Amino acid sequence: MIAKAGLDGHDRGAKVVARALRDAGMEVIYTGLHQTPESIVNAAIDEDVDCLGLSILSGAHMTLFPRILDLLKDKNASDIIVFGGGIIPLEDILQLKVIGVKEVFQPGSTTTEIVEWIRKTV
Repeated sequence: MIAKAGLDGHDRGAKVVARALRDAGMEVIYTGLHQTPESIVNAAIDEDVDCLGLSILSGAHMTLFPRILDLLKDKNASDIIVFGGGIIPLEDILQLKVIGVKEVFQPGSTTTEIVEWIRKTV
């Protein structure tokens, strides 16, 4: 699943990644814009996804990632692999990995890298 949380209205990157994953033979669900952490987690559980990719360009990554990880834990769905992408400073990436985000892809990452990482991780 590829998701856009909060008020971030920039979804071109999320759509490019979703299409690349689909073209690589993966089943992909794209949540669309302006989703709440609760709606994203509920959809991920309902759809029984293996991994959840968050695209965040709004600067709210240190709020949204922890909230989603907490909700997954609360709903006994911590087995869903959470990764992300967007404009996220390196020091924040390190903190996000400490709390359970498995990978963060920064601008310039290729779709091939993302596909290969998902295949290796899942």
